[in-house]
Amino acid sequence: MEESRMKKHVTIVGALQIGFSSLWLILAVVLYFIFNFARGQVGDDDTALKVLGFLSISLPLFIGLISVIGIASGIALLSYRSWGRILTIIVSAIGCFNIPIGTLVGVYSIWVLMQDDTVKLFEHKEQ
Repeated sequence: MEESRMKKHVTIVGALQIGFSSLWLILAVVLYFIFNFARGQVGDDDTALKVLGFLSISLPLFIGLISVIGIASGIALLSYRSWGRILTIIVSAIGCFNIPIGTLVGVYSIWVLMQDDTVKLFEHKEQ
């Protein structure tokens, strides 16, 4: 009975990871285009061009990288891979900085994945 309940929680966490990470990936692409559009509107201001040039690459790249890792961890979690559990805990901890929704999802995900029954579930699936 407890294993069935934890399987449902793991499925919810995996779906949340994939869903929110997909949204963040879309945001990264949108930010890339917004910053590049802004660079085109600045004109000849070298400082603004440098700042926007740095932001147009670094911010979408960082958000996109975390998002792709989140999607991969969610998929691995749904396949009951032990490395997916660990990676999801790490991504969830990073997501806790995204107040308030990321914090709620992160705390819930960490709570689910740190339960003894969940750890046992992942140990049984690896064998």
